Amino acid sequence: MDAIEEMYARWAAGAMGDDDSWGDVTAEPGGVDYLEVSADGVPAMWLRPHGAAEDRVIVALHGGGFVGGSLYTHRKMYGHLAKAAGVRVLLATYRHTPQFRYPAQIEDALTAYRWAARQAARTALLGDSSGGGLAAQVALRAPGAATLLLISPWVDMDPAQPASSFDTNAATDLFFTRDMVRGLIGMYLPDGVSGLDPAVNVLHADLAGLPPTYVQVGAAESGLGDAERLVALAEKAGVETRLDVFPGRLHTFQMAAGRSPAADDAIGRLATWVRPRLGL
Repeated sequence: MDAIEEMYARWAAGAMGDDDSWGDVTAEPGGVDYLEVSADGVPAMWLRPHGAAEDRVIVALHGGGFVGGSLYTHRKMYGHLAKAAGVRVLLATYRHTPQFRYPAQIEDALTAYRWAARQAARTALLGDSSGGGLAAQVALRAPGAATLLLISPWVDMDPAQPASSFDTNAATDLFFTRDMVRGLIGMYLPDGVSGLDPAVNVLHADLAGLPPTYVQVGAAESGLGDAERLVALAEKAGVETRLDVFPGRLHTFQMAAGRSPAADDAIGRLATWVRPRLGL
C-alpha cells in the first residue's frame, strides 16, 4: 500500500487528521521559492523555481471538496510541477463551504486567474479534484488560457452522481463514495440552484470555448467517470484533448510526488504538455 492508499484508508476509517497534514505525502521539491501574496484579495502563493520563465504563468487551484485543502496542502505537489516545467505557478485558494457556497469559489478562482494573467504573456490553468472543476469553470468564463490541465477533476454536480465508476471502483476507492460526494454537493450548492445548471456543471455547458485540455485520472478511483465524460464531451465540441488513465491509481495520486515513481511520471507528463503551449 503506497502513501496515497494509506491516506485514503485512514480517511475512510474516520482519521483525517488536520487539514495541512495532507501535504505530508509529498516530498519537498527543492529549488523552489514560495511567496504568499494577495491576488486582488484572494490568498495565493507564488511557487517560483530557480531560473523559471518570468513571463509564463500557471494558475493552480487546489482540491479538497470545497470544504478543505489549502495553499499548504498543495504547495509541494504544484512545486514539483513548477520545477519540472520551469514555470512560475500561482497557487490560489478560495472560500470554503459550508460557510460560503457557490458562486463564491468560482468568483475567487476567477479573480486570482485574472490577476495572474495581467502579469504574464501566456497563462495556463491547472487544478485537481474540486480545483479541477473550478479550473474548467474559469476557462469557460475567461477565455484566453493557453491550456487547461486537470488532475482527477470533479466536475459533475448532479446530486444523482450517475457515473458508473462509483460502482465499478467501489472496492478500490473506499473514501470517495457516491453518498460522500452527494454530501459535498449539498454543502456547495445553495437551495434553489440545480446541479445540472451549465453555470454549475461543466458537463452540461458548451465546451467549445475550452483551450487544449489534458486530463489525468486514476483507473481505480470513483472519479474516473467524470474525467472520461468531460474528455468525450470536449472532443465532441472540437477541443484538442488528451486523457491519461493510470492503472491501479487513486484520486490525485500525484500528491505523492517525490516519493512515488508513478506520481513523478504524471508530473513529468504535465510538464511536457504545458511547456510548448506556453511557448517554452
